[in-house]
Amino acid sequence: MSLYGLLINFHTEIYAMKLLFLGDIVGKPGLQAVKKNLPEIKEDHELDLVVANAENVDNGSGLTPAQFDTLLESGVNVVTMGDHISRCFSIEPVLTSSDQIVRPANFPAKANGRDWVVFDNGAVKLAVISLLGRTFMRPVDCPFLAADRVLGEIADQADVILVDFHAEATADKQMMGRYLDGRVTAVLGTHTHVPTADSTILPGGTAFQCDVGMCGPYDSILGRNTRQVLKHTLTSKPTRYHVARGDVRLSGAVIDVNKKWEVKSIKRFEKKIEDA
Repeated sequence: MSLYGLLINFHTEIYAMKLLFLGDIVGKPGLQAVKKNLPEIKEDHELDLVVANAENVDNGSGLTPAQFDTLLESGVNVVTMGDHISRCFSIEPVLTSSDQIVRPANFPAKANGRDWVVFDNGAVKLAVISLLGRTFMRPVDCPFLAADRVLGEIADQADVILVDFHAEATADKQMMGRYLDGRVTAVLGTHTHVPTADSTILPGGTAFQCDVGMCGPYDSILGRNTRQVLKHTLTSKPTRYHVARGDVRLSGAVIDVNKKWEVKSIKRFEKKIEDA
């Protein structure tokens, strides 16, 4: 190959986009960690885009408009939600008015919010889709059929497509990854709050991870105060689950995409917040 050919090949492999997807942001510890650390993280990792699941921000369940604004001001470009989407009624108007937040696409058609959004930063058009699993979850429409419908609507409007599959069962997440392999850029799982060690690029080129983990206190049970959760489990007495405080971490996945919009790598992301 000529020198010119080598240079052309080299440039096509240069990353066109680096994206960070943050898992469930839990309570004030998670929100404050994002607010204080995301600007530096974006600079250090040369990130172009950030997507975050924010359904657990408000004391562990739900999201308020003020908290949504804080995330955008901190550098999050698109927010995804899940089964706790309506715990804060005040977010309902935001779901309808903002093009930087998505609800699960397999919710009933009359539900407030957008099935998908496309965020254009001037260099790349990123489509974001949220889907809700059905195993051990609230009754919703088929996520596989919803994915087909939404991808048909998106057509060629996006360069990169990220799917947040908010589901309980790892088998469901693996099925969705395989089902959408080669059709989307990434299928990344949320909801279980525990990061899995299975980040990979599937045969068709789609980046996948069963669960990217949570942004919040890991000295906990899924972000909640351990003592309170155990008390309820052992006694069945009514108990309030407060958000825990210790060992705050930001967890997610970083995806590199080249100028051909091909995934070149997916890496688990974790940052311990020492001053939380």
